[in-house]
Amino acid sequence: MHLLDPEPDLGNANVGRYDMHIFCRYTSTYICFFNLYEHIINRFFQYHKGIASAKILTQEEQKIMLGTCLDNVRKTTPLVHNITNYVTVNDVANILLACGASPIMSDEPEDVEDITSICGGLNINIGTLHRTSIDGMYRAGAKAASLGHKILLDPVGAGASHLRTSTAVGLMEKIPFTVIRGNISEIKTLALGSGTTKGVDADVADKVTDENLDSAVAFAKNFAKDHNCVVAITGAIDLVADADTCYVIRNGRAEMGSITGTGCQLSGMMTAYLVANPDEPLKAAAAAVCAMGLAGEIGWSHMKPEDGNSTYRNRIIDAIYHMDGETLEKGAKYEVR
Repeated sequence: MHLLDPEPDLGNANVGRYDMHIFCRYTSTYICFFNLYEHIINRFFQYHKGIASAKILTQEEQKIMLGTCLDNVRKTTPLVHNITNYVTVNDVANILLACGASPIMSDEPEDVEDITSICGGLNINIGTLHRTSIDGMYRAGAKAASLGHKILLDPVGAGASHLRTSTAVGLMEKIPFTVIRGNISEIKTLALGSGTTKGVDADVADKVTDENLDSAVAFAKNFAKDHNCVVAITGAIDLVADADTCYVIRNGRAEMGSITGTGCQLSGMMTAYLVANPDEPLKAAAAAVCAMGLAGEIGWSHMKPEDGNSTYRNRIIDAIYHMDGETLEKGAKYEVR
């Protein structure tokens, strides 16, 4: 049987005639090459665009990932170097221990480089600045950056004084922070170079509400993009964002504002989450914020009529101590934008 039958060449009776088996062989070879080409092209785009493993996660799957971030802290016991303020240093150490991490504190310039070298992360908190501690912050930050460590900045009270604002801005210029965590007034101050705060609390005029949520989310993403970091803006509604994605978190209680240092504790704990989840800084930061807010809810549920803010502080730390990934998965309240 012949597929092609052109005018015969009298000099060669086979010219223009292809046996079926020859046709099939060449066709099969062509198909094999086509399939190989298609496979190579697909793998190329999968690799460069992340299609190979890309998957739109359901909220339930996202919650499981946040729970995993918590569990990873307990599995790895990250050592965190804290240059934090004197008001809350003990609480920061205790909440790090409660979440499964290990704290070490040092702000002495001659000490910080050695200390941060043995850690996995650095938490810089500017709440009680002095010239010696500022020098220590720069030295520790430079050393941590050279080692590829996770670094967090908590710009406590930025906008309240020139020293705080200039120190925070200067640190951002010199140190590649993984996360910057503060209230909305502090973060706006860093974005603009100046601002106002109510002491170390957010200005009422800056408060994130449901009415201004869209603009606040856009601000958070732009800030993260401009500074190549994750930003965590905490308040009644928490925002944790990188350049593309923002977690809008609604865990916590208003009564947490009656305790000094919940933000400082969160910064220490968040640094531990970053170290334990090095490839997922956004999810790690969001998980830490959810965990802290949930601890506030759980702690409040155990309060007795005679208890006050001192007891509440301890209840929150206890709630972190007993929290596991499953508890966080069930209690996290957030949406992703």
